[in-house]
Amino acid sequence: MLVNLKGVGEWGYSALIEVDGKKILFDTGAKPETVLQNAREMDIDLSDVEDVLLSHNHWDHIGGLLTLRQELKKQNPNALKRIHVGEGIFSKRVNSENTILAIREELEADGVEFYIYENQQELFPGVWITGPINRIHNERNWSGNGKIETASGLVEDTIPEDQSLVINTKNGLVLISGCGHAGLINTLDHIVANSEEEKVFAIIGGFHLFNASEEHLNWTASKLRDFGVSKIIGAHCTGINSLYTLRGLLELDRSDAVVGSVGDVFDLQNGIKAGPIAR
Repeated sequence: MLVNLKGVGEWGYSALIEVDGKKILFDTGAKPETVLQNAREMDIDLSDVEDVLLSHNHWDHIGGLLTLRQELKKQNPNALKRIHVGEGIFSKRVNSENTILAIREELEADGVEFYIYENQQELFPGVWITGPINRIHNERNWSGNGKIETASGLVEDTIPEDQSLVINTKNGLVLISGCGHAGLINTLDHIVANSEEEKVFAIIGGFHLFNASEEHLNWTASKLRDFGVSKIIGAHCTGINSLYTLRGLLELDRSDAVVGSVGDVFDLQNGIKAGPIAR
């Protein structure tokens, strides 16, 4: 059997979100051309997308931003003009490059506006930016090696700006996460605490569980069950084995918990349509 696989995979993440005709690009991948090339191969026009959410500062989530803006503005001067980020994303990192600092000036000179969030904010009706996440549980989803330069000295870089997107739907909340450096369960606790909806229907994106212990995965699955999660697309840093472990612990069907791949589609009516390689 021949399978037509479109798109280029990489260690990075990007997702196009569309709700009631409103669009937002969530992260922009790692390499400059990847998201642009994948969109073209899948016949997706990104030129009418004017809002971008960046989950955090790491290169594998902002690498395509400058190229996308330069190319898409040829069709629409307002393409990717509004960039939504969490407080702390522009902090000076020590011993590692904060890529967003290197391109911020160029983007702003090109008319791009950055919106910085300290708290949850509704972007469109029913579509919320979490802002930085309250970290109730000890989910240390970062290396521990990074440092941030502050006025009072160096502090550990916990990726404080890490934020996600949440959509309030008739089936419950839908979470889109870049890496989940703040912790998947911390993030879910945060969005439920700031919403009248208690059920989380679907979680999509990277959850930084690729090196999680069996104990941690068991704990995570227990919490996901309490939230009512029934759809999972575990992409990027989630980890293939971790995704399969969670699927087994939650007793989900293979069509309801899949490894993220290029071209995945999710909607309320049809659920998950995984790429051929992830089915």
